[in-house]
Amino acid sequence: MSVTALPPATIEQLERANASGLVPVVFVHGLWLLPSSWDRWASVFEEAGFTALTPGWPDDPETVEEAKEHPEVFARKSVGQVADHYGDVIGQLDRKPAVIGHSFGGLLAQILAGRGLSLATVAIDPAPFRGVLPLPISALKAASPVLKNPANFNRAVPLTYDQFRFAFANAVSEDEAKELYETYAVPTSGEPLFQAATANLNPWTEVKVDTKNPDRGPLLIMDGELDNTVPWAIANASYKKQKRNEGVTEIVKIPGRGHALTIDSGWREVADRALAFVQRFA
Repeated sequence: MSVTALPPATIEQLERANASGLVPVVFVHGLWLLPSSWDRWASVFEEAGFTALTPGWPDDPETVEEAKEHPEVFARKSVGQVADHYGDVIGQLDRKPAVIGHSFGGLLAQILAGRGLSLATVAIDPAPFRGVLPLPISALKAASPVLKNPANFNRAVPLTYDQFRFAFANAVSEDEAKELYETYAVPTSGEPLFQAATANLNPWTEVKVDTKNPDRGPLLIMDGELDNTVPWAIANASYKKQKRNEGVTEIVKIPGRGHALTIDSGWREVADRALAFVQRFA
């Protein structure tokens, strides 16, 4: 993919990043969110002297309102397709970036790091990859709105408020959960969840990470203590796979936090931890 095939907003971010001469930080969102979920993080990293990019998945709408009006644009986006898309974005940068991802974005960040594309990587509540075996009941329940119907593989699937409350906002107040749902939640492609669910049964899966690449770079995995979608058992199993790499590999449990820890009222604590890690290596 050439830079001209990327959305205008992404091209603008790339041009700005390259003109700045600063170390870029690429933020990768996960399922049921848009790039705008990173806006406050981008400001923090810019203030710290980095240049921030928040490219979307292919065909991402610009706003939550547009996403709700045209949910069909999210359908049929595979993990491999999205990883290649972000790889194309990074390929247009003059300097190797740090990569920060949340949820399926955390998985994608590790895939990109395994390709040697990242200066330093932070994977927050990362979705599991092939070889990560724990499958807690809460993770199955969080994914059930998609996995309960095989036809959802080719569909865009929204969450009801109650589903969002369980999967994302279980560790915040009811009022904050409702605000987060209205502000951030959008439909998502069903395909990645089916890919992740079958990754350990499929030797050819796209949901795999090259954990042994010596060019992987430093990696920090962060996980919310109360996360229902990516419980500690999944994050820790990912860490155990990654720590075999010769690069720096660390893991942090964030007390009292759920899957919404990047967007809820405590987001700044998580952002500051991620920033401190990136600053050590950039």
